Amino acid sequence: MRKIIAATFVSLDGVMQAPGGPEEDPVGGFEFGGWTFHYFDEVAGTVMEELFSRPFALLLGRRTYDIFAAYWPYQKDPIGDAFNPATKYVATHRPESLTWQNTQWLGPDVVARLKELKQEDGPDLLIQGSGNLIQTLLANGLIDEIRLMIFPLLLGKGKRLFGDNALPAAFKLTKSLTSTTGIIMATYERGGEIKTGSFVTEEPSDAELERRRNWK
Repeated sequence: MRKIIAATFVSLDGVMQAPGGPEEDPVGGFEFGGWTFHYFDEVAGTVMEELFSRPFALLLGRRTYDIFAAYWPYQKDPIGDAFNPATKYVATHRPESLTWQNTQWLGPDVVARLKELKQEDGPDLLIQGSGNLIQTLLANGLIDEIRLMIFPLLLGKGKRLFGDNALPAAFKLTKSLTSTTGIIMATYERGGEIKTGSFVTEEPSDAELERRRNWK
């Protein structure tokens, strides 16, 4: 069984838009493209190398596919060497324009197709970028592992990693590391259902009961 892994750069306020450069994704007037650049150090680089050192297939939304397809086929470096031969599964309404080598269309029903792929033998499915696709998969409970690189800055506005439609679920932290520049690198795996409780053990006061009634 294959896992779906979302590996994402994110700011403290949850923005994931255009981490790589000013021209990457200026949609919506986003002004801070390339916000990760000055934070990378040897520790972060090692984590990235580890991520791409194992067999994987890429799982991409259309906008991220277009960004990658215009860049990585023309690069000769370890990431390009890993991305170019990998199978790319893409969510798009324009399958006829998928030209990057080893690219496959996910079809009209992305969720159903990914449920099928997860049951097949093969490398894990690694999401890069693709915020809209991530939110769709979170809403359907299909992401098994989230690997975050959390950067110590606030971007204010931009495309965000998490929306309001994620299927509620608990995750467990399985690995964490901090870079010399303050990047927190954390891996979370699914940990079952959310469990709730209360720190209040005494009988509620009349004021508390009234507050509860007012807030319903």
